[in-house]
Amino acid sequence: MSDFTSGFWEMYVSVIVVVSIIACLVLLVLSGKAKAMTASDNTTGHVWDGDLREMNNPLPRWWSYLFVITIVFAFGYLALYPGLGSYPGKFGWTSRGLHQAEVDKGNAETAPIYAKFSGMKPEDVAKDVKAMAIGERLYSNNCAQCHASDAHGNKGFPNLTDGDWLHGGTPEKIKETLNLGRVGNMPPMAAAVGTADDVKNVAQYVLSLSGSPHDSARAALGKEKFAVCAACHGADGKGMQAVGAANLTDNIWLHGFGEKAIIEMINNGKANVMPAQAAKLTEAQIHVLTSYIWSLSNKS
Repeated sequence: MSDFTSGFWEMYVSVIVVVSIIACLVLLVLSGKAKAMTASDNTTGHVWDGDLREMNNPLPRWWSYLFVITIVFAFGYLALYPGLGSYPGKFGWTSRGLHQAEVDKGNAETAPIYAKFSGMKPEDVAKDVKAMAIGERLYSNNCAQCHASDAHGNKGFPNLTDGDWLHGGTPEKIKETLNLGRVGNMPPMAAAVGTADDVKNVAQYVLSLSGSPHDSARAALGKEKFAVCAACHGADGKGMQAVGAANLTDNIWLHGFGEKAIIEMINNGKANVMPAQAAKLTEAQIHVLTSYIWSLSNKS
């Protein structure tokens, strides 16, 4: 309810809840007082199977009291727990709070396991079989959704096993990425490059940087226009880790290979987000996960 931008909706929900409970109570009272039309033998006149007659006997009192108890319980529940708009309830219970309590309990129970690795260098942690088994599980739960279960990545999500790092592959940089996340932004550059023909020439020049099949004549024409790209990717096209600009000379294509993919990138740009993990994982868990990810591209 706290996500509502207007107080109307929390009031709307609260009124519906309260009115519905009261309506149930009113219905119970009225139905208990209502008198059905019956014959002298207390039957309603409904007959089935020839001789099965419907009687008009009231519900047992204990049964009626059960309905009353459920209504009292409903009001009690709404007083103690959230259910009326933004009112948090007397206990202040939330599903988020319950989840956090369970996470904190789990972290406290596993803290002794991680304590052994916290004082070790990531390179040393990477040599510990037990630590790597833990790191693999942390990776599967938090990273595999984007980078794939084998860490070879997907289109738009880097391969973590090949040693090609946008921001650097040292343990310190990996830990920084895990803690703070990354925001990659390649702005649309078509207007700065020039005409559609110029864009195509630059695409061919980019292909030539990695020795990929390309049109030499167009590549030669695109070299001068590549100057607007060099601000981030460098004059030699080898990228700059300081700004997360990709190396265009290594034949590793994060967002697709070929002239069409490069032209689309120049025309439309691309924004990528690596979410920060510091709020989800403890410092010790990130330390072990850092060691595991570092080990993927540093197999001894």
